[in-house]
Amino acid sequence: MSFGTYARRVRDVGAPAVRRHTALRRAVSEYCPLGFHATWAYVSATALPSPDLRRDSTALLRALDILEASRAVRIAEGASFAARRRAEKAAGLRTPRGAPVTRVWRPHWPAATGTAPSRLGLVAAVADRHRAFGRLPRPDDIPVTDGLATDGLVAEGPAARLTELHGRLEACGTAYLTALGLPDEAARAELSDTVTGIRGEVRPGDAALNHRLFQWLGFADLLGYAAEVSPAR
Repeated sequence: MSFGTYARRVRDVGAPAVRRHTALRRAVSEYCPLGFHATWAYVSATALPSPDLRRDSTALLRALDILEASRAVRIAEGASFAARRRAEKAAGLRTPRGAPVTRVWRPHWPAATGTAPSRLGLVAAVADRHRAFGRLPRPDDIPVTDGLATDGLVAEGPAARLTELHGRLEACGTAYLTALGLPDEAARAELSDTVTGIRGEVRPGDAALNHRLFQWLGFADLLGYAAEVSPAR
C-alpha cells in the first residue's frame, strides 16, 4: 500500500488505536529519510508530550504531520532537481551542477527553507541508533578475510585499528548525546577523523569485513549529519 493510504488510516479516529499506530509505523516504512528506526525515534520525540504514541491520539496525528511535512519537502526537492537536470541535459551538460546529490542517499531530514530539523528529534534518533550500534558484534568477534587474517583469526594490526575505531565512534556518539546535540568543534573534528578512518578500512569488492563496516558507517552517517546541522556551540 502507499504512504497516502497509511496516512488516511492514521487519521481515521474511528479505528482502533492499535490499527492507527500500526498504520503510522507503516507510513514511516514508506518514508524514512533517517532510516526506519531513527525516523520513528525522530517523529516520536518531536510529537511529544506523550509517553507512548499508542495512547495519545493527538500525538499520533502530530507525528504524522511532522512526517508528511518532511515528505512534501523531499518530493519538491526531487521535482526541482529533475527539472534542473532536464534543462542541463538539453544544454548538453551531462554532469549535474550545483549542490551534490549524494545527501539524498544518506540520512538527512528534509525541511522547509529556513527551518532547521528538530534538535530534540535528532538527539532521539542518534540515541536510538547509538544503542543499536552498541549491540553490534565487537571488533574481536568479526572474522576478517581477504589477506587480513591468519588461520581464520583477525590479524593483529587490523584488529587493533578496528577496535580503536569502534571505540572512537562509540565515544563520538556518547559525546553528542552528552552535549544534547550541541557538539563543539573538537567533537566534530574527532567524528570526522573517525569516519575517515573507518572508510579507510573498507576493502575492494565484497570483502567479508565490509558488511560490518557499512553497519558502522550507517550510524556514523546519521551522527555526522546530526552534528553538521547542529547550531554552533
